[in-house]
This record gives sequence, structure tokens and C-alpha cells, in this order.
Amino acid sequence: MIRLLLADDHKLVRDGLKQILAAVADVEVAAEAASGDQVLSLVKTGAFDLVLLDMSMPGLSGINLIKRLKLERPKLRILVLSMHGEHQYAARALKAGASGYLTKDSASEQLVGAIRKIAAGGVYITEAAAASLVGDAGGTDAPAHTQLSDREFEIFRLLAEGHGPTEIAAQLRLSVKTVSTHKTHILEKMNLGSTAELVRYALEHRLLDQTPGA
Repeated sequence: MIRLLLADDHKLVRDGLKQILAAVADVEVAAEAASGDQVLSLVKTGAFDLVLLDMSMPGLSGINLIKRLKLERPKLRILVLSMHGEHQYAARALKAGASGYLTKDSASEQLVGAIRKIAAGGVYITEAAAASLVGDAGGTDAPAHTQLSDREFEIFRLLAEGHGPTEIAAQLRLSVKTVSTHKTHILEKMNLGSTAELVRYALEHRLLDQTPGA
């Protein structure tokens, strides 16, 4: 039996996933979490084989949460189930310690297969995620955003989505000064002159989530 911790801040999503997994004989949803802090607390005190993890939750989240979970429980298996496309976060999530990456529009059969493969010690990546890993390997032709640290990339995306430093600081639990410093470093690393240029870059490289049907 695969003991699974289900982590997503949207109850409707958790309920939908529980309904899918209820029909799977060898998977048990042993606990649920609606924030990164709750995930970390449960992992510290409970015994889970795998965490099914949303990338964007209140509090500690994303790449930093994956790293913290792996520090706490090095053998814990993590499958990211995210609204963000593979080309945005897959490479960073896998490098941080996740064992698989799926988007939320994946088929339920694909999800169950990924859970079983990862729980058995394997790694699950789609073709798009594999391409992301290859493209993120660096080199002279690597896109500018691949040179950003995980924290810088997180702030880069929030800036590109239109969030201001004060809002980003509250969301990431950082000081406004720290966010502003990161912003300066991001613009310097990417050789960009303004937030408007940053937004244009994000759009050109498909780093923002697209509204379905848009």
C-alpha cells in the first residue's frame, strides 16, 4: 500500500484527486495539506511513501518546499502536480529533489502510473519535462532565465505576472528590500532594462501560464 500525502491549497482539487485515487487499490490518501507549512509539519511527524505536491501554495512552497522536504526526509518521494507547464518548472523541481512532474491537465491513468513508478523508486517525466531538462542544462545558447537561481526565478515570474515588490514580499515571506534587491539582480543577469522588458521576455519564452481557450 502506497501511503500518500496530498498537498494542494484548493479543496475542490483535493476532493477530485481523492475521488480518482479512491478507486486505486494500492494507494491510500493518508493525509491532506493546504499549505507548505502544513506539508512540512505532517512530513516531520508522519510516515508517507510519497507526497503529491502542488507547486503554488500559501507559505513555504515551490522549489524551496521541495528542498526542505528532502532535507527533512531524504528518502521521501515527491511527485509534483502543477498548473505550471513543464517548460516553466519541471527541470528546477527535478533538480531540487522531486521524482516526477505532471501538469494538472494530465489524464488520471497517467497520474496513477506516475505514483506507482515513483513509489517503486523510479522517476517519472514526460517528453516535455525531458526536453526542459535538456534545455536547462546551460551552455552559451541557454536562455537568460536559466541562469537565475530558484528564488530569483520565482520572483521573476511573479514580477512578470504583474505583482509588485510589496505583494511579492508578503507572499514569499521576505522583506520588501530583499525582493527589490533580487529584482535588481534579475534585471542585471538577464540584461533587461525594466519590468516591461521582463514581461515581454516572459511572454516571448512562454513562461507565463496561458488562460485556457485564450
